[in-house]
Parts: sequence; C-alpha cells; structure tokens
Amino acid sequence: MIVDGKDVTFQNANKRGMGMVFQAYSLFPHMTARENVEYGLKLRANKTTADKRKARSGELLDLVGLSTHVNHYPYQLSGGQQQRIALARALAISPKVLLLDEPLSALDAKVRTQLREEIRRIQVELGTTTLFVTHDQEEALSIADRVGVMRNGVLEQIAAPAELYDRPTTAFVAEFVGLTNPIAGKVSSGTIEILGGVVKTLPGSVTSGNGIALVRPESIDVVASKSANATVFSASFLGATCRLSISLNDGTRVTAQLPSPDAAGLGAGAPVKVSLLDLPVFVKAAG
Repeated sequence: MIVDGKDVTFQNANKRGMGMVFQAYSLFPHMTARENVEYGLKLRANKTTADKRKARSGELLDLVGLSTHVNHYPYQLSGGQQQRIALARALAISPKVLLLDEPLSALDAKVRTQLREEIRRIQVELGTTTLFVTHDQEEALSIADRVGVMRNGVLEQIAAPAELYDRPTTAFVAEFVGLTNPIAGKVSSGTIEILGGVVKTLPGSVTSGNGIALVRPESIDVVASKSANATVFSASFLGATCRLSISLNDGTRVTAQLPSPDAAGLGAGAPVKVSLLDLPVFVKAAG
C-alpha cells in the first residue's frame, strides 16, 4: 500500500496518515459530537492544545452542517447526523487519504442521496484523496472522479464514470455495470449486425465470427409502428423513465428504457418497431 509515495503496508494503522469512516458510524456513545471529532487529535503524538482542538472541531462541525449539535450525544442524533460526525472525526487529523467503507449503506434512500452529495461537496472543497467503497453502482457513478471495478480481488477496469459505463474494456465490466441485453449477431471488421442494423464494436470485443452484443436498454429505440417487428410484453413505470420488456418477432426478448413521455401508450401487447441507436457496443464471444 503506497500513500503519498511511501510504502505503509506494514505500518500500524494509526501511523498510515489515513482517516476512515465505517458503515456503522462507530461513534463513542459516551462522548459528545465535539469530543468524538476531537478524539484523533487528542491521541496524536504531538497533541494539539485544547483551544486548537476546539477550533478544529468547530470548523469541521460547521463544514458538515452540525455546528448547533456540538454537545449532542450519538443517541440524540439521527443516522445521517451520526455519519456526518464520523466524517468530521476522520477529517480532523487532516489525513493524506480518506477511506469511506460503505458509509451510506445503513441509511434510507433519501438520506443516502443527500449525504453522498454532501460528501462530494466536502471532498471537492478540501481536496482530500478519497477512496469510497460501495456496492451501489449509482452511488459510485455519481460521486466519483474515477471508478474501479473489482473482480475476485483483481481490478478489472478503472476509468471516469461515463467511460466505464459507455466504453467497458471487458465483458465482465460491460455486464456488471448497469443493465445489458445479450443479443447474438455476426461480427466483421469492427462491427456487428444485430436487430436489422450494423453498429460498431468497442475495443476488446470479439473481432470476427459469431458474438453476443451487450446492448444497454437506453440504446434501443422503440416506437409504435404499423411495420412492427416486435411486441411489448410488459411495461414498468419508474418515474422519469419507463422500462419495456419487448418480444421480437424472432422470439428474442430485450429490455428497453425510454423517457416516460416517449413510452406513453406502449403498454403490454402494443406492436412496436425496435431499432438500435448508433452507439458502439461491447461484444463477447458466443457460447
């Protein structure tokens, strides 16, 4: 493990210059919010003065929006507030690296969304290198500058969120991140013929012969048409979007995702014409 150019693999955890936020908050129940934030500073070899600790904790409690809760104990705080205190505590020692270990998984959906936006704001404001561990793909894609996908302890791909989603370099990443439709087709000269059209293939794809294109639901265009080549099997309203399960005339089942206004009237049994948007796809080997 290299931190700031230094190998800290065999150093004690408290000497690595890292701050950590746990999934379960792990606040000290007998300490106030301020005392929790100051704890790391009190333990440091070059202990800061009480006045400096108070100033630092006040600065961070203000940063996380809890300056009015300095004397509250953990049991007096909501889950989201406790996690903000845990974040302030981890930042108090000015770590070189901040490790967030699924910090939002114990919170409800609305609080999770609010807090991840706050974490991003704080990270940008402080500029602290941050490693955010999560199983929530939306969380990873929305909060990170770069996303790494792990498989059996190996880093499959690391890239900017949009690049990872739109230009996966392996079949595993293409299938793991987001949803895909596996559609069989013929590969030739960097293209694959599927759904009556020809689209480009991404680097790393199968280069010739039979292949399976991994097509995103939002890359499939669906319109009501008299010259239909498919039938809507079911429609799921998701708010801003609508997800359609569609049966092609050849029996192939695909999933498309459209803005809800575009899917109006496309209920179960509706005849539709399905085509592909002109976006490159990853193609894995058939079979």
